[in-house]
Amino acid sequence: MIASVDGRIDCDMTEQIEGGNEYYEALEAIDCPSMLMGRVTMQMHYALPEPFTTNDSTPIGREAFHIASKAQAYCVGIDTHGSLQWGENEYDGQALLIITDEQCPKCYHDQLTRQNISWIATGKEGIDLPRAMQLLASEFGIERLAVTGGGHINGAFLQAGLLDEVSFMVAPGIDGRAGMPAVFDGIADTNRKATKLRLYSVKQKGETVWMRYHCL
Repeated sequence: MIASVDGRIDCDMTEQIEGGNEYYEALEAIDCPSMLMGRVTMQMHYALPEPFTTNDSTPIGREAFHIASKAQAYCVGIDTHGSLQWGENEYDGQALLIITDEQCPKCYHDQLTRQNISWIATGKEGIDLPRAMQLLASEFGIERLAVTGGGHINGAFLQAGLLDEVSFMVAPGIDGRAGMPAVFDGIADTNRKATKLRLYSVKQKGETVWMRYHCL
C-alpha cells in the first residue's frame, strides 16, 4: 500500500502526492504476480459502472469454483454478494478471478462462466477468507498474492491472520480529511490487540519511504 503521512489511502489523494511510479516499482519488486482487491477498489479501477442485477436471487448454496483458464497471474476481486459487472476477463495481463460467498445468486456465477471468468464461492454468510486462500493455492496455483486494498479488505485479511508481510510506502503529503479510509480499516472489535510487526527493510524512493515488515 501507499499512503499519506497520516495513513490515508484515498486514490485521488495519493496520486497527488506520489512523485512517480514508486508504488508499481515496489509491487514489481516484491514478486507477487497475482493481486487481490476489495469490491470498492475493483469498482473504481476495473468493473463496469452499472451493477449486476437479477430477478433470480437463488443462492449458489454450496462451496464451488470454476477455472475459466489456467493463468500465470490473476487479478482477484472480492465481491461477496455479486454486485459487479465486467467488460473484460483479464486486466493488465492478469486473468480475472472473482470470490463470493455461498449466498451470492447462482446466476451471477453463471454469468461469470459465460464470460470466461474464473470464480470461487465459499463461506455460508460472508466469504471464508482462509478457505478462499486455500483454493487459490490448490486449484489456481497462486503461491504469492499481493493484497492491494482497500482498507476494509486489508483489515479483513489482518483480522483473519492471513498476512505474512506488510509492504508500506509513505508518500510526502498529508490528507487530514475526516472519514477517509486508512491502510487497515473496518475491524469492529474495539478490544482487539494491536498486531506487532518486525521491520526488516527501509528504502527511500525519491521523496517516498518504503518500509517492509514481517507479521509476527
